Amino acid sequence: MKQLLILSGKGGTGKTTIASAFIRLSDAKACADCDVDAPNLHLIMGQSSEPKRTAYFGMSKAEINRELCIQCDECRKYCRFDAIIVDTAYQVDPFACEGCGVCEFVCPEGAVSSVPAVAGELMLYTEKDKVFSTAQLKMGSGNSGMLVTEVKKQMKEAAAANADLAIIDGSPGIGCPVIASLSGVDMVLIVAEPSISGISDMERIIKTAGIFQTKTVVCINKYDTNLENANQIESFCKVNNIPLTGKIPFDSNAVKAINNGQAIVDIDCASGRAVREVYAKTTDYLFTGN
Repeated sequence: MKQLLILSGKGGTGKTTIASAFIRLSDAKACADCDVDAPNLHLIMGQSSEPKRTAYFGMSKAEINRELCIQCDECRKYCRFDAIIVDTAYQVDPFACEGCGVCEFVCPEGAVSSVPAVAGELMLYTEKDKVFSTAQLKMGSGNSGMLVTEVKKQMKEAAAANADLAIIDGSPGIGCPVIASLSGVDMVLIVAEPSISGISDMERIIKTAGIFQTKTVVCINKYDTNLENANQIESFCKVNNIPLTGKIPFDSNAVKAINNGQAIVDIDCASGRAVREVYAKTTDYLFTGN
């Protein structure tokens, strides 16, 4: 199964819009939303069934046994994250606790222990021979990269044996979720926008993908909002031997489609026609290398 990851250096480029269009066009039997901080691909996927939900346990958090606690104050004194709250009794603020274990180490009565903490929720949608894997990180939780790894693992394990293509919607930026998304994929499509920040962030994500030696292609979304910057992106790709698989115009009909929970290829519009060409060229590079 080939894995195509769709990324952008910044939010708002249209990454998820293009990912949803690719899923429709390919009739993908396996897909995933790895933007675990703010997943929204499911809003366009039109899932008719309830997902299988699995609690995701991240790093452990400290917990104080009030019956054993003698209120010696050692835990509070040594906590560098100010996670120990003193009210009528000693307790731990789970949002501040980093699970370092110092409080457990210094407690003379063994009243502090590290317990697994729910850091998010995995969700797996299955319909006939199709699977869609995603997750939601709990507010204030870390280890987003580890949760992304679980999302991809869940997708691969649940995918049908005849699934030849997986479409993965990644996170914006170059942080831990993106690094975890990049691991093991066959190719990355980077969605760039013709703005100063868009160009800068595109270059950063291309460099990040290059560290993983992942095959990379680029498309330009809303290219006609700034033709000069669009030409700059095109020139950058040419100089660096990065295939440009197409340019998608700004299209008010695309906004209407998305607001109605549709992919842009579900209706006849300029952006939908353009993304069909991007899809054809991108998958050609993915499966044939040219």
